[in-house]
Amino acid sequence: MENPAQPTPLSGAILSRPQSDVSAAVGWVGLAALVGWVMVCRHWATVAAMLDLPGPRMAMDGPFAAVAGLLVTALAMMVWSVAVDGVHRRASTGMDWANPRPWRAAMDTGVAKLFGLWATWALIGAAYCIFRWYWQGPWLFALRLIGVAVVPMVALSVPYVLWLDRVLVVPRDGAWHFGAWLLGRAGADTVEVIKHLRRWAVKGFFTAFMLSILPGGFAAVVGFEPGAGDPVGAVNWLIDWLFMIDVQIGTVGYLLTLRPLDAHIRSANPYLDGWLAALVCYPPFVLMGGGGPLDYHAGTAEWSVWLVGHPALLWVWGAWLLVLTGAYAWATVAFGLRFSNLTYRGVITHGPYRLTRHPAYVAKNLFWWSATLPFLPASGSVVDAIRNTVILAMVSGVYWWRARTEERHLLVEDATYRAYWAWAGQRAPVTRGLAWVGRQVF
Repeated sequence: MENPAQPTPLSGAILSRPQSDVSAAVGWVGLAALVGWVMVCRHWATVAAMLDLPGPRMAMDGPFAAVAGLLVTALAMMVWSVAVDGVHRRASTGMDWANPRPWRAAMDTGVAKLFGLWATWALIGAAYCIFRWYWQGPWLFALRLIGVAVVPMVALSVPYVLWLDRVLVVPRDGAWHFGAWLLGRAGADTVEVIKHLRRWAVKGFFTAFMLSILPGGFAAVVGFEPGAGDPVGAVNWLIDWLFMIDVQIGTVGYLLTLRPLDAHIRSANPYLDGWLAALVCYPPFVLMGGGGPLDYHAGTAEWSVWLVGHPALLWVWGAWLLVLTGAYAWATVAFGLRFSNLTYRGVITHGPYRLTRHPAYVAKNLFWWSATLPFLPASGSVVDAIRNTVILAMVSGVYWWRARTEERHLLVEDATYRAYWAWAGQRAPVTRGLAWVGRQVF
């Protein structure tokens, strides 16, 4: 398929920024709940003593405390989304609460839909069993957690699907088409089946990955006490905080792909190069990891090595790294309940997306350049300096590639995104700046 025509504003026309499909508040509500839970876990010894609770009097930094943080964050954002934002009433949910269908009609479509949904879960489960990386390291925790959740998921899916089918304007969704196709029913559309499987492939792969990294980041924040007068330790701990926020809220996004929250996946990226560009950035396919083809760390040292003995400069450079990591986490918080890779779940135009179309990619790439300083090899080798600089430039190129494939997907899907894309090219300062640099270089 050819690239869609990119919107080009009339010369001199001043565009207005489209309204975001997600409120600016919902992500901050989730963040506040998460921070509150982390503080309870960090000071659990004091809390337990004050309330005279049984059990150990120590910080709660275990994996299930991390999962509890996930639930607290999700609940806070769900309540806000429904009670304040009223997302369940939006037309974009595809639901009509005023005209529910009879239960008998819901049963007719619901049976095929449940069959399609359970078959989808069985395929994902089979993939978890077949691919060996899921049975080692941190993936094991994710698989055990998903295994525990399967029985209640199956049980709750029955009333949920039948209830939802009563108010869906178009009840024959992807799950119905897959179930009808498997059952040999008339009306099943293989195009819709492929779209359905693509959406669930995203959810199945990334949910397991996010759950696998959830405990480690949480423990690093809850269980660590930065020493006084140690700028490097303090900066690294605060960076861990920001990455933990990104993972917690991002994981909520992968889990809560629910229509009543207007957080369902409208479509997954249909382009093969889009999937390739994304998957090479994540285990087990990651190219940038230790020893990988795009590993740019050989012979390098941490940023702090070059500033030893200069505490003021350590604080300044550390603050710069915190700004970049904060922008990265902010980009995830702005999504609220809707964060996920390779998907279209509505258009985000507020927060850091007022500055650039891809704030997370810009921030993380600047962070890698600033934290690694690949042109300053600890080995003293000019070859290492050239090699690492070129390889990190290639990594940045991968993220440029990812950005372009995501834009191509969204430009096809949504007129609001096309308006936002044009507005950002005219008014978003980082996007304009990068475009100017590109024109000077190329």
